[in-house]
Amino acid sequence: MATRKFRSVMLVDDSEIDNLINQKMIEAASIADIIYTQTGARSAIEFLRNVEKIDNPDPVLPDVIFLDIDMPLMDGFQFLDEFERLSEKTRKKISIVMLTSSINPQDSVRARKYSSVILFLNKPLTHNSIVQLPL
Repeated sequence: MATRKFRSVMLVDDSEIDNLINQKMIEAASIADIIYTQTGARSAIEFLRNVEKIDNPDPVLPDVIFLDIDMPLMDGFQFLDEFERLSEKTRKKISIVMLTSSINPQDSVRARKYSSVILFLNKPLTHNSIVQLPL
């Protein structure tokens, strides 16, 4: 399967080590020019809200967000609830991949209820999971 190149992606995970590993995998696969890293869901949603305020947000908004579920203060599902409140233009531009170490099958079922979630993957990213992204 051909690998699509994105202008930018965002990693949202409270674990700096997981963010680093996933960033290195994305860099090795050469699928993005820019990789934003957020260590919390709240800071990630604030970033998106702030970007929506600029005149032309498209060049800054990520094409894909790799989102962890289990984070303090605001978890991945709370992020998704807030994401649903962003503008329609923003929601249509960004696809979300749930990237988690959760083994709870209910998490996968719950994630699929959000139209913006296109895939549910286990951490860490692998080369195979990256090149097979359905984007």
